[in-house]
Amino acid sequence: MKDIEQLNHTIIEFYEKLSSWEQSVVRGKGFSLPQVHIVEILGAHGAMRMKELADKIGVTTGTLTVQVDKMVQAELIQRRPHESDRRSILVDLTEKGVEMYQEHDHLHLSLTQDITAKLDDTERKNLLMYLTKMNQEF
Repeated sequence: MKDIEQLNHTIIEFYEKLSSWEQSVVRGKGFSLPQVHIVEILGAHGAMRMKELADKIGVTTGTLTVQVDKMVQAELIQRRPHESDRRSILVDLTEKGVEMYQEHDHLHLSLTQDITAKLDDTERKNLLMYLTKMNQEF
């Protein structure tokens, strides 16, 4: 039981440090952290329906609509009709949104390189395997 408690505290500590880093990166950019997460998801997965995006970030479509409206105004994302389902609207990154995604993704890559610098190749592969398994539980 002691090991699981220690693992619990270590995961929480990592989450808090990562969240703090995210907040510091976003601060002063004029965008909220949820908006940056929307850009990250669309950048990594491409255009998607509002319902799909809401599910990925864990909010209702109503909550997402407020963020999307702001992001359309900021010219980060655009709404467009779905090609095969006329009832559906897709949201996708604009050119400005793609630039923001690439910049933020680069910062994430740098952070990943920094925090895994002391791991050897085998440890990195194992970490990837463990995190992948953990992510599948959500």
